[in-house]
Amino acid sequence: MKSICNLQLDGGTPSSIPHRLEKAPLRATLFPKGKSAGVSTLLTLPATFCLLFLAFWLLPVRAQVESVAGPPATHYRWSSNGRVEGHLALHYSPAGAFSPDSSILAVASEDKTVLLGVREGNIQKVLKVHLPDLTELNIHSANFLATNELLLFANALISVKGRKPGGSTPLLAFQWDTIEDRLSGKVDTVGGGGGFGPILYFPRLGYLVLYKATNFDLWEPRSGRGGRLTVPDLTQTPNVFAFSPDGHWLLLAQIALSTNPDPVVVEAKEHRFVDSLRGHQATVLGISFSRDSSKVVTACEDGKVRIFSVPAWNLMQTLTGHVGPVHWAEFSADGNWVVSAGEDKTARVWAVGDGKLEQTLEESREPLLTVSFSPDGESFAASSERAVLVWNRTVSSP
Repeated sequence: MKSICNLQLDGGTPSSIPHRLEKAPLRATLFPKGKSAGVSTLLTLPATFCLLFLAFWLLPVRAQVESVAGPPATHYRWSSNGRVEGHLALHYSPAGAFSPDSSILAVASEDKTVLLGVREGNIQKVLKVHLPDLTELNIHSANFLATNELLLFANALISVKGRKPGGSTPLLAFQWDTIEDRLSGKVDTVGGGGGFGPILYFPRLGYLVLYKATNFDLWEPRSGRGGRLTVPDLTQTPNVFAFSPDGHWLLLAQIALSTNPDPVVVEAKEHRFVDSLRGHQATVLGISFSRDSSKVVTACEDGKVRIFSVPAWNLMQTLTGHVGPVHWAEFSADGNWVVSAGEDKTARVWAVGDGKLEQTLEESREPLLTVSFSPDGESFAASSERAVLVWNRTVSSP
């Protein structure tokens, strides 16, 4: 197994990172008008016709505007369409749990990964994940890298034949072929050196990110390459952070020893704090960017969901309705909707434009901790600790 504990994988050359991050180089190893009718034209006409023409031309003109009805507004409803035992990336971003074509949802369930048909609402396949010389595998997160390829994060116990059972592994990262139900490629260990804070995966950015002592180490699963973003003024661990999909911004929340709950904004290319998301009355539990990086939504312990503009960082909407803490909120692909998951066991859909609560879904029997829209925006899934629920969008009568 290859270790990526230190993430010095490619010597820090800028050519190893995607183009969208190259634009923000980092300090260390990262990242003919018509003519009007002339009077002479009129003088060539018969006199009577000229007089009639001029009289008509000089009279006040009253325009008549016909009112044409536009197409009726489309009304949507979200209907429950499946429940499966397992969870949806409780400690990582759930945004990659849907397949690229939105047809399959990957659900982690101990040492298995369940593939749920999103439209059908039934189990399509159960992947029996196993790794050489390891037992008691516990899968934390399953994310699609491609239609038939998953990126899995897990822990396990070392069990080499002929030896006594060993201790627990560091976090493992590996790819799994969903068609052949087998390991695809090598197994990497993450954070084995210890001392790391949160380890989070950002599917839209394409990186796993580890924080330790002012540094954010980034690792790209496919290539095995990585880099580092250093924020010198960050002296305490942020327990919640989020990178924008375009790689320009980093938001930090739950910073240790800080009494201010408002997330802090870091501009990546400047390596420094530039603003904050003001107005939170309690601990921020989740942060997500829209796919075009133009907005941010926060989920807060005060029961509110807040939407901010980027890069002005102005508060656009405060969405009120949850009873108790909100653990997660995410934008739809087109940015028109936000779905939130709360401790009140509800998932709620909001219109971004006016902040209106469109629907409250109450099918869960437990507090909901994560939630994610499908890439096509036609479905979303929410997860408690032990179950994942799916809702599909349908057109309804007004």
